[in-house]
Amino acid sequence: MTQAEQLAAFVVRATYEDLSEEARQELKIRVLDALGCAIGALNGPPLRMLLAQLEDFGGNPLVTLLGGGKTAPDRAVLYNGALVRYLDFNDSYLAKNETCHPSDNLGAVLAASEYAGKSGKDFLTALAVAYQVQCRLSDVAPVRAKGFDHTTQGAYAVAAGVAKALGLSQKKTAHAIAISGTANNALRVTRTGSLSHWKGLAYPHTAFAATSDTFLAMHGISGPLEVFEGNKGLMDAITGHFEIAWQAEDLEIVRRTNIKKYNAEFHSQSALEGILELREAYHLHPDEIEHIEIEIFDVAYHIIGGGEEGDKHKVQTKEEADHSLPYMIAVALLDGEVMPRQYTPKRIQRHDVQTLLRKVDVRPNNEMNALFPELMPCRIRVFLKDGRTLSVEKEDYEGFYTQPMSWPKATEKFERLAQPFTDEELRQGIIEAVGRLETLEVQQLTELLTYVRRGE
Repeated sequence: MTQAEQLAAFVVRATYEDLSEEARQELKIRVLDALGCAIGALNGPPLRMLLAQLEDFGGNPLVTLLGGGKTAPDRAVLYNGALVRYLDFNDSYLAKNETCHPSDNLGAVLAASEYAGKSGKDFLTALAVAYQVQCRLSDVAPVRAKGFDHTTQGAYAVAAGVAKALGLSQKKTAHAIAISGTANNALRVTRTGSLSHWKGLAYPHTAFAATSDTFLAMHGISGPLEVFEGNKGLMDAITGHFEIAWQAEDLEIVRRTNIKKYNAEFHSQSALEGILELREAYHLHPDEIEHIEIEIFDVAYHIIGGGEEGDKHKVQTKEEADHSLPYMIAVALLDGEVMPRQYTPKRIQRHDVQTLLRKVDVRPNNEMNALFPELMPCRIRVFLKDGRTLSVEKEDYEGFYTQPMSWPKATEKFERLAQPFTDEELRQGIIEAVGRLETLEVQQLTELLTYVRRGE
C-alpha cells in the first residue's frame, strides 16, 4: 500500500473507544476553547469582509454559520475556521521544527459532521483523527525551513478528519488525502516580514480547499495515491524521506497539545507569564525601566523575536503585534494582560507601548534549544534606571501540556471571550453542550451557535 492508503486505513479504523478518558476530556476542552476564540473574533474586520463575500456568492444552505445562517459546507469551513483562527488564541502543538494549531481543523470537522448528521462521539473521533495526523506530520515532516507553511501538513489533516466525519471508505479516504495533499502547499511568506490578514486566513483557506477536495473524492474523483513517496511527491519535493507507522498510531496526541493562556503567538506564553509575575511582584512602572533582555529558544527567536522572519520592533497592525515578542512584553507590562483589546489599532499605535517595545531585546539561547519542545524555557532580565536588575526564568506556563488547563479555567476563558456576543443563558448552554458532547448529536451544538450575536 502507498503511504496515503496506509494513512486512510488508520482513519477508517479509528473509533471513539480508542480514545482514553483523558483524551476525550482534553478534546472537549479544546472544542470549548476554539469556540470561545471563534465567538470572540466576530468583530474582526477580515471576518466582516469574508462574510460579505459569502453573502454575495451564496451557497446551498446545508451547514451552520456561527452567528446564524447556513451555507455550503466548504464555505462554512472557510468562515467558521477563520473565526477560530483570527484572534491567534487557539491551541498549539510543538514539534522540534514545526508548530501547528490543531484546533484549526475544528471548522472543517464540525461542518462535515453536521452535513452527515453525525453524533457528538463521531465528531470527537474525527477531530481526534485530524489532531493526530497534523501533529504527527509536524513531528516527522517539518516544512518551515524549506519555505512552506504549516498549513501544508494541515491539508492532510483536514482531508483525514473530514473523510472520517463523512464516513468515507478507505479507498475514497485515500483519494481525498491524495488530492488535498497534492493541491495545497502554501508558502511561509504568509508569516514573515510585514504580516497581513492572510496570516489568520491561510489555514481556513486550506481547510476550505481540503474540504472541497474530500467531497470530490466522496463523489468518486481520484487523486495521485503516491502523494507522499512518489516522484515529485511531498518527500521528494519538500520534506525528504520520513516514516510514520500508521498502523501503530493511537488518538492520544491531543494530550500533548497546549492551550493559550494569553492572546499571543504561542511561543511567547511562558515569557508573558514571567513578565507578568515580575510586574505583580515588584509593582513595575514602565518609567523605571532602562531595558529588557529576553533569552529564549531558537524557534521563538526566529518567529517572534526578530530572527529570520523579520524585525519585530516595527509594529503597526494586529497581525504584526501578535507576532512581536517586544510588543507583547511591552503591552503586558503596561496593561497587566494580553487579550483581544490589546490589539486594537489605537492600542497598538499609542506612544507608551511603541516606546517601551523598543527597549526589549530578544536573544537566542543554545542551552534552551535542548529543552525545547518538551519545555518552553526563557530567561527575562529587567534592568531598572536605579541600577537594580530583576529576573525570572520559566520552563512552562499554565496551559502547557505539563500544566494542563482545567475545565473551570477553560470555561473562564470561554466566558470572557464570548461575553460580548452572548447572554449568560446561551454561554451556559454552549458550555453544557460541549461538556456532554458525547451524549448529543452535532446538530444540537451547531443550533446553539446560530444564536450568537455578530458584531456591529
